[in-house]
Amino acid sequence: MSKELPASLRPRPQANLRTPLAAAFCPGGTCLLLAMLAVCVPSRADEGMWLYNHPPREAIRDKYGFELTDAWLKHLQLCSVRFGGASGEFVSEEGLILSNHHVGSRALQRLSTKEHNYLRDGFYARTRQEEQPCPGLEVSVLEEIEDVTARVNAAVRPGLADEEAFRARRAILAAIEKESQDKTGLRSEVVTLYQGAEYHLYRYKQYTDIRLVFAPEEQTAFYGGDPDNFEYPRFDLDICLFRAYEKGHPAKIEHYLKWSRNGPADHELVFVSGHPGRTDRLRTVGELEYLRDWEYPRTLQRLNRLEVLYDAYSARSAENTRRARNDLFGVRNSRKAREGALAGLLDAKLMQAGRASEEKLRASVRTLVESGKLGAGASPAQVEQAWERIAQAQQAIAQRAVEYELLEQGAGFNSVLFRYARSLLRSAVERSKPDGVRLEEYQEAGRASFEHELFAENPVYEDLETLKLTDSLTSLAGNGRYNQPVVRKALSGLSPHERAFTAVHGTKLASPAKRRELYEGGLQALDEAHDPMIELARQVDDEARAVRKEVEARREAIRQAHAQIGKARYALEGANQYPDATGTLRLSYGVVAGYEEDGQHVPFQTTLAGLYQRAAGQNYRPPFDLPERWLANEKKLNLATPFDFVCTADIIGGNSGSPVVNRRGEFVGIIFDGNIQSLVADFLYTEEQARAVCVHSAAIIEALQNLYDAKPLAEELIGRRESLRPETGSQR
Repeated sequence: MSKELPASLRPRPQANLRTPLAAAFCPGGTCLLLAMLAVCVPSRADEGMWLYNHPPREAIRDKYGFELTDAWLKHLQLCSVRFGGASGEFVSEEGLILSNHHVGSRALQRLSTKEHNYLRDGFYARTRQEEQPCPGLEVSVLEEIEDVTARVNAAVRPGLADEEAFRARRAILAAIEKESQDKTGLRSEVVTLYQGAEYHLYRYKQYTDIRLVFAPEEQTAFYGGDPDNFEYPRFDLDICLFRAYEKGHPAKIEHYLKWSRNGPADHELVFVSGHPGRTDRLRTVGELEYLRDWEYPRTLQRLNRLEVLYDAYSARSAENTRRARNDLFGVRNSRKAREGALAGLLDAKLMQAGRASEEKLRASVRTLVESGKLGAGASPAQVEQAWERIAQAQQAIAQRAVEYELLEQGAGFNSVLFRYARSLLRSAVERSKPDGVRLEEYQEAGRASFEHELFAENPVYEDLETLKLTDSLTSLAGNGRYNQPVVRKALSGLSPHERAFTAVHGTKLASPAKRRELYEGGLQALDEAHDPMIELARQVDDEARAVRKEVEARREAIRQAHAQIGKARYALEGANQYPDATGTLRLSYGVVAGYEEDGQHVPFQTTLAGLYQRAAGQNYRPPFDLPERWLANEKKLNLATPFDFVCTADIIGGNSGSPVVNRRGEFVGIIFDGNIQSLVADFLYTEEQARAVCVHSAAIIEALQNLYDAKPLAEELIGRRESLRPETGSQR
């Protein structure tokens, strides 16, 4: 969720945005067993986060009588945008982009000041001149997909040692990406699918001039606050509108979503197009055990510590609350999710079911190899050993995980200023190397995005940065590590607070102009700057790089082993099985439907009337109070208007902001959350109770027209002009 620095200033993100709460919803592990057995058979129900170049055409046609045409898919693909670590969509021909308020909250916070708190109070630009540029914000649209599996496999020859294989893979991926970008001018990324069984090249058109147009009050967007998070029924107007500009003018967009004023009906077929962050449905038991025994407990310790830190800081003043809001929200959200994940993985019956399912898969794969259907190069012993290699590599990673997280991932140096320093230092070093041997985040294919975000004008609060860095340096020195050479170098004979204060107050990296000057000056300029934050980054860089190299080699072993398993699984299933989510564009589908909970029926949608009833029933106490605008204008609203609704589409963190469309490809809603039963989606899909939670298209128009005096914006959304879409899918 909340990030202190844009993604391109760090390695490609791997963190889950939503994790499971499995034990409460699958007694005896039955659901997990059924889901994991599905790796050996085609998907059932409406499961799947499908590739656009391998959609489930037959399943949708057979079940719903709807034909996914190439034109329908291409149009929806080009309407969908990647919005940081989340999703969005074009909704007008003049570059208007819709996403969630919580997706845009970082931009809102950065634009806010002590005098103008757009995050709390909302924002509306009544003219184009009032639309606010969002520094560092970038959105991208997936334009082309190319399968490059054969080329990658040819470069990473069987039999290479793990480190050699990693270097070979990094070199070929960098070469493919740079070659593509030079040829097309599009941002190019190679995506690993099916745990290494396939590699696809994705080409993106990027928009870097993004301006804020509209946001409601935070209390409206996140009504019910933390108590209602991951719950349903909901009453949230979780939307935020931006506009993409090119050459100083609103971008002219051919593919945008036509608006449905009526929205979806009960049990209507709908589709979701978005960027789910990551799922772990194809992980081995050994990997799940690593999450259970190491990663989640350690992550929870860090999140609990940060939550106390941000909560205490926020309580000191209203301005502190504004400054730390995104950090605190992100930590709380992540902590709740990880607690659920750990609870699920600690269920012995669940893990036992997983082992049984894995044994069934291994037996099927063994039979497949022995039959020769995987080719002459695959031996039963090699494929059988793949699971053991993964388990061994995970154990090795566990031994270095603490150092990796503290030093390389930066948990020991929690400051945006430190990340600027490391980015400047490493980019200067990496640019002197051939592109294929650089660290991934400094390769040429990502340079434009890296520079765009590095030089963005964003506020830095010295008091908060000092507090964060002090706390993380204290953590770095804890648990018997104080006398380690790298810790002694980092502290330089000072206490954590003294070291943090000196670095934060002595650095000049808060200035974008200074960052640009140092970036362009290279190593010599960095050496001559004598900047304390740069020196801190330099003091720990050798050790950080060393542990990164070791962990990457172990991950390469896991990748190679998964590739063997993935090839066997693909031979069993073909394209009937979707790959785990990777933060790239996927298509999900399902129906609008309520569900049964505790013997009661939960309706598929809420209304504006329900919002006022809930507020009154809670005596308007926070977080169930209403903004003054909503209290004063209740009579202006059609209270029968649908507000939020749920559907069975398969989603995960990263789908926030995804459009929900009907058969005609019309916008009927926007994803903003899942209910608590959907939190198992990281490991498995179930449609009995799990639901994606969406804002209804009718509620958006009703609020804009009758609450926010934003009729021109509403008219731009609903449009009077003819749609520029190609022919949509056909119904049989």
